[in-house]
Amino acid sequence: MKNFQLKWFRRVGLVEGLSLITLLFIAMPLKYMFGVDQAVSIVGMAHGVLFLLYMAFVFLVTLTVRWSLKWFLGASVVAIIPFGNFVFDAKLKKADFAQPESVVEKV
Repeated sequence: MKNFQLKWFRRVGLVEGLSLITLLFIAMPLKYMFGVDQAVSIVGMAHGVLFLLYMAFVFLVTLTVRWSLKWFLGASVVAIIPFGNFVFDAKLKKADFAQPESVVEKV
């Protein structure tokens, strides 16, 4: 069950990271350079929903795997840093999911 949740956590994290990149580097320039206000409305709403889903997975995985507060805070902070989720996912991919303690040490 833990591996299933971790797999979905990684997937949601990557999609959420992509939505942040899209919001910052496509939708916002469209709004402020070309006056396309709808771009931020649509992408911003999608990003907000994905962010909430990501944070729900952060809580769920933290409780299920019993990771430390340090890991929880790290997973939360990377969600607001552009490209942060991609770096964090690379660390999770290298970690041994069978031993959750190894993820805490590497993150």
